[in-house]
Amino acid sequence: MRIISGKHKGRNLIAPKKLPVRPTKDMAKEALFNILNNYYYFPDLKVLDLFAGTGNISYEFASRGVEDILSVDSDMGCITYINKTSNELEMGIKTLKSEVFAFLERNKEPFDIIFADPFYSMEIEDFENIPKKVFENNMLLENGLLIIEHSKQTVLDHLPHFDSSRKYGNSVFSFFKK
Repeated sequence: MRIISGKHKGRNLIAPKKLPVRPTKDMAKEALFNILNNYYYFPDLKVLDLFAGTGNISYEFASRGVEDILSVDSDMGCITYINKTSNELEMGIKTLKSEVFAFLERNKEPFDIIFADPFYSMEIEDFENIPKKVFENNMLLENGLLIIEHSKQTVLDHLPHFDSSRKYGNSVFSFFKK
């Protein structure tokens, strides 16, 4: 896993093998950030990274100047790794060990970008519950964006607030807006 751009461009990060993760591939991540770069000024953003895993997406946002990032994951090993890496690179990423759906139930804080990268094998009902909870709890700021990464076998374009999707290999990013 490497950081594509920004202050830490080109830095390779090696996560412990025991973490239950599937980091977003560099090609897909680079394409995603090229899209976001056309719409947002990164230093002004407030970002939520759900199912954060290794923190791959959080590091990319931080490297590009985002200072307000919250990474949520239920695995303590993932949270420990994100904290360690964030401290080493002086990124200031905040972490929260929580089951994501429990977090979505209680969170009242809005964000500019919410990125969710759950296990591709998660039940479709759970995938559908992510945008449902985000919009029920008004978690997106004005011009905010929810991005869900999933496999091409998962289809989310029938859901309310769906805007578009982009495919990169076996990965799909589905975009949701107010």
